Amino acid sequence: MRSEVKIGRRTLGDGHPCFFVAEVGSNHNHDLDMARRLIDAAAEAGADAVKFQTFSANEHYSRRSPGFAYLDKTDTYTLIKSLELDRSWHKPLKDHTEAQGLEFFSSPCDAAAIAELSRLDVPAYKVASFDLPDTDLIRLMAETGKSVILSTGMADWMDIQRGVTSCRQAGNEQVVLLQCTSLYPAPAELSNLRAMATMRSAFGTLVGYSDHTMGDAVLLAAVALGACMIEKHFTLDRDLPGPDHPFAMQPEELKEAVRRLRQVEDALGDGAKNGPRAEELEMFEKGRRSLHARVAIGKGEVITADMLSTKRPGLGVPPFLREQVIGRKARIDIDADQWITWDMI
Repeated sequence: MRSEVKIGRRTLGDGHPCFFVAEVGSNHNHDLDMARRLIDAAAEAGADAVKFQTFSANEHYSRRSPGFAYLDKTDTYTLIKSLELDRSWHKPLKDHTEAQGLEFFSSPCDAAAIAELSRLDVPAYKVASFDLPDTDLIRLMAETGKSVILSTGMADWMDIQRGVTSCRQAGNEQVVLLQCTSLYPAPAELSNLRAMATMRSAFGTLVGYSDHTMGDAVLLAAVALGACMIEKHFTLDRDLPGPDHPFAMQPEELKEAVRRLRQVEDALGDGAKNGPRAEELEMFEKGRRSLHARVAIGKGEVITADMLSTKRPGLGVPPFLREQVIGRKARIDIDADQWITWDMI
């Protein structure tokens, strides 16, 4: 069972913070300055990485492709052509990202893109859900030796197995599986977050969640259920033209999502039950119950059950030791309603 994966300077997995990927995708709108501003916004929000998409329309879609209903059946090839990332931007974007303290990587959709990103020594590769059946593409990513993130939207078990096997046959165990629903936006009720635990058990990999829902409720639940990575689309403005802007987070929303994610992580704790925290000691002493004198007990009297009551504060003998107190003698006069301590008997 894989417990850790490295992406650049970050370690993902058990005992490590959730790795938050701010998905730029194609929301740069062919504007290098906008791409840089998106990176700045991701850094300001507290993300760990930014991810782009590197594809060529000619290698990515047939010119005969039917349009998607959610895009009003816009000509797919024309749309994808308009969203291509200028590959000469890779290095300046990577440099700018790293200067902000974040990791830079992409979803390469052809062999040339993998080779170009490999020359730049990017720390990871993301396989889009739509590309999961392309095991040759996955193998090329795995052969770089860098971490491979497989998104599993629409996948069945054999799709996932083939993807994982392609990585392992290339000698690469640095695999993360992301639960995903390939709808834009995705309804929360189709998120199936429990699939993360099932995939981890079945494939022995780390797991995370690629979120296409609106807001942050579902991604926060994913973190609570053990996601080591969260991926979320974001934009500078949901009103910008382009297919991925309308369901993406805006900068302040992204910042709030990261803040709430870290709060959830802190709330999960270590699972140990070792008594009161230091911050709880006052409540422990004053709010718990202990044995009290129901009536005044004189020095030398034998304590009987009807002389005792159980109430707060918890500064006396704990109630579960009542039988150890009954039958003992009072060493001093004990006032009614006084908690009873061991030195009194």
